[in-house]
Amino acid sequence: MSFPVSISLPFDHIDHPEEFISMEAVAEICRTAEAAGFSAGCVTDHPVPGSRWLDNGGHYAQDPFVMLSLIAAVTTKLRLHTNILVLPYRNPFITARSVATLDVFSGGRVILGMGAGYLKAEYKALGVDFDARNDLMDEYITAMKLAWTGEDFAFAGTGYSAPGNRMRPVPMQSPHPPLLVGGNSRRAIRRAVELGDAWHPFFAPAAVTATARTVSLAEEEDIDAALAYLHAHCEKVGRAQPPQIILSSVFTIKPGYSPQEAIDIICGYREKGTHGAGASIFVNSRAEWCELARDFGERVLPRLG
Repeated sequence: MSFPVSISLPFDHIDHPEEFISMEAVAEICRTAEAAGFSAGCVTDHPVPGSRWLDNGGHYAQDPFVMLSLIAAVTTKLRLHTNILVLPYRNPFITARSVATLDVFSGGRVILGMGAGYLKAEYKALGVDFDARNDLMDEYITAMKLAWTGEDFAFAGTGYSAPGNRMRPVPMQSPHPPLLVGGNSRRAIRRAVELGDAWHPFFAPAAVTATARTVSLAEEEDIDAALAYLHAHCEKVGRAQPPQIILSSVFTIKPGYSPQEAIDIICGYREKGTHGAGASIFVNSRAEWCELARDFGERVLPRLG
């Protein structure tokens, strides 16, 4: 089986609505990505980002569950990946309901990448305590897992309580879709070990991760230290099978890109024990996006084997 590579989808490029903001664009782009051999299509989550962040390199985002539902409707195999969903933004049972519905109606294609987020202005606009976000992450994962059992459950959370509730249908994937825990910090690594199916880090230099206000994982020694910490925490808590390591985008596909460079980078991470990675395409037209996706599917993906 070929090494899985997801692709970030361009439906956040609102500066080019005629190219990317339509159902025609969703159908053409997602079918192209699926035919090219990408394992999943990724969408992100910024319901109401702060204007200062937007004006300094940030980006808009469509609603992730609406977007993934549209993608599911025009594809048959492409997996539906949140990269990432900011979990504390929503009541966990609302999220659990959305995930289960999407998983059932898509035939079990959801991958739930999630993180604590980092935008104070967005947290404030949504009425969620920014400083409590890490504790909320842990709590919400626990709450969602209970809901996904399909059995009666009781759970007391922060500002809400389920005294005796039930959610059905449960996700098609059992016991639930893969839970990919995002974040580069040691707290995120511990969360991946204790509550997740995979760790979903962003391996990028400090100049890039500064925008996302996360720990830089670019240098060889930084990555090795993070992986060593993950395995040490598995041993500490008694997790026999470590979580998989599925990377966010590690390569940007641009006009004139080097297929061999992409292969070397992705295979280098694979040799470190990763189980999947992501790629991105940044162009201003739908036709060029699809052309590059097809090219990557012909010249790179089959050689990752």
